[in-house]
Amino acid sequence: MNVDFPGLGTLVNVGTIVVGSLLGMAVGHRLPQRTHAVVTDILGLVTLLVAALSAFAVTDAAFVSATGSGAPVLIVLGSLLIGGIAGSLLRIEDRLEGLAGTIQGWLARRSDARRSDSRSGGRRTAHRPVLIDATETGQDPAARERFIEGWLTASLLFCVGPLAILGSLSDGLGRGIDQLLLKSVLDGFAALAFASSFGVGVLLSAVSVGVVQGLVTLAGVLLGSVLPDAHIAALTATGGLMLVGIGLRLLHLKQIPVGDLLPALVVAPLLTQLVIVLR
Repeated sequence: MNVDFPGLGTLVNVGTIVVGSLLGMAVGHRLPQRTHAVVTDILGLVTLLVAALSAFAVTDAAFVSATGSGAPVLIVLGSLLIGGIAGSLLRIEDRLEGLAGTIQGWLARRSDARRSDSRSGGRRTAHRPVLIDATETGQDPAARERFIEGWLTASLLFCVGPLAILGSLSDGLGRGIDQLLLKSVLDGFAALAFASSFGVGVLLSAVSVGVVQGLVTLAGVLLGSVLPDAHIAALTATGGLMLVGIGLRLLHLKQIPVGDLLPALVVAPLLTQLVIVLR
């Protein structure tokens, strides 16, 4: 499918995430807590499956051929170590959680204000101020954690993977949006499932997808060529292990600070290029 302007694939992807999230939020509150737990466990298992498929890129023929038989695993290891150390020093996870908590609190305050305004018949007077309970405005630790988990989990799941990179680059190069259309369908159903458990945080992941895929699409437009297969395989394999961390978090097995590992996605193709040059 050829399109007249780059970025259409990302717009479609963002739209399906928004629709899926809204549908999930609409039906999510009607489901019992036990069902929410089952849905979250299923998402954790599926995330591990996607992670395994992505991590398998470490055996990609182009990756092995360009760097040597023993180098791919070491490149992924080095990328995660360098990226993780840099991310922990920069406190990326803490900063993302702080930003997500601020946004969640702001949304909760607006929601509570609207409910209070509705109960007062739309009239606010000086002697009837709108009082907001701190436990209902994002200060509730459980609600804040649920929002952050939903945003970070959905953002990483939707932004990390071969379809996100290859599809966005293909879109930017004017080679069609078929890959992003496939990703849009998958993300829409995933957003519905996530939002039924995590709520509005998943909706915010549409912004993350728009920014990340938009930048990759722009890179495709500016560079005029696709990244070498070896570099994409390194990024995909590294992202796959990060998805393992997300799966473990969803299954409540280990709270791995995946946000601190984000720099590894930049380090992976750079380290791959360094190995190719030195080889």
